[in-house]
Amino acid sequence: MRRLLRNGLRSNWLQRAVGFLAAEYLRLVWKTNKFCFEPVNVYDLAEPDMPAIFAFWHGQHFLTPFIKTKESHRAKVLISRHRDGEFNAIAAERLGIGTIRGSGDHGSSFHRKGGVGAFKEMVRALGRGYNVALTADVPKRSRVAGLGIIMLARESGRPIMPFAMATSRFIRLNNWDRTTINLPFGKGALVGIETIWVPPDADTEAMEKIRAHVEAILNEATRRAYALVGRPEEAEHG
Repeated sequence: MRRLLRNGLRSNWLQRAVGFLAAEYLRLVWKTNKFCFEPVNVYDLAEPDMPAIFAFWHGQHFLTPFIKTKESHRAKVLISRHRDGEFNAIAAERLGIGTIRGSGDHGSSFHRKGGVGAFKEMVRALGRGYNVALTADVPKRSRVAGLGIIMLARESGRPIMPFAMATSRFIRLNNWDRTTINLPFGKGALVGIETIWVPPDADTEAMEKIRAHVEAILNEATRRAYALVGRPEEAEHG
């Protein structure tokens, strides 16, 4: 039975069907939640520094395709090569976001998971004017930012823009990243606090300081987003 389920999940038609349904569900969530932005002119502040590296916590990523509000906001998102990544990739592409497949992890499995090729493709995409979105977490360690995103900013010369998105109505899964499934018909918030640049000559010590700063900013953005939707008690869990 387990093998049949696994083979079913690998079938192309089922993956495309799940990806299609996921994209349309997220579109419903976006359209039926009344979103506010902090700061209110966040797009005016961000656009002069595009293309940029948009960073967010794993498990809070489902609504991120809707940050792209203009045709000029070309974007690609990093998605793992894992089986579950196929659904995410199909959904993202249906929502108008390009995909880069591989790992953002710079640990021992970096080469095995296609990390080198993905890293080079992200640098190329930024050079061609695409915004690149990816999770900042170290794999399997929620709310701990890794150095991969810092290395990408240093190599590409493009800034990191950490942000958080939250909705007042959601389901939270009991998994490692506390995945939040946003629900329709509520309030939503998008919070971006500051733009972070990494000097091209940043050494190990400087990169660690920036990594810790990105982590702190993402946590603060998460707290603000949940406060804006009237769920401040959820900030430490979301």
